[in-house]
Amino acid sequence: MVYVDDIVITGNDATRISQLKDHLFSHFQTKDLGSLKYFLGIEVAQSKEGVVISQRKYALDILKETCLENCRPIDSPMDPNQNLMMDQGEIFLDPERYKRLVRKTHLSHYYKT
Repeated sequence: MVYVDDIVITGNDATRISQLKDHLFSHFQTKDLGSLKYFLGIEVAQSKEGVVISQRKYALDILKETCLENCRPIDSPMDPNQNLMMDQGEIFLDPERYKRLVRKTHLSHYYKT
C-alpha cells in the first residue's frame, strides 16, 4: 500500500496534464486542489509574468519556534573556524525542540529550488 499526501503536477501541455489527472482520478481517491499556493514550506505566487517562490513564512515559523523572531540578521551566525568540543557549551533544556528544528531545516535543503 502506498500513501501519497500531496503531489504537484506541472508542465506546459495542458491536455496531457488533464489526461494524467483524469487517469489518477479514475484509479485513486484523489482531488484537485487547484493552483499551487503552498507546498513543502514553499509559498508559490503565479501570474502571467511568471512564478515567484518564497520560503519567507517557513523561515518566520522557524524563527518564532526558536524565539528569535526579533533578531537581527547577520551573514554567519557562527565563526566557521570554531572548533566544537563535545564537553563544552550549554545543555539543551528541551532536546526534542532542538531535534524538531534540525529536522525542519534538514528537510528544507531537499526542497530548495
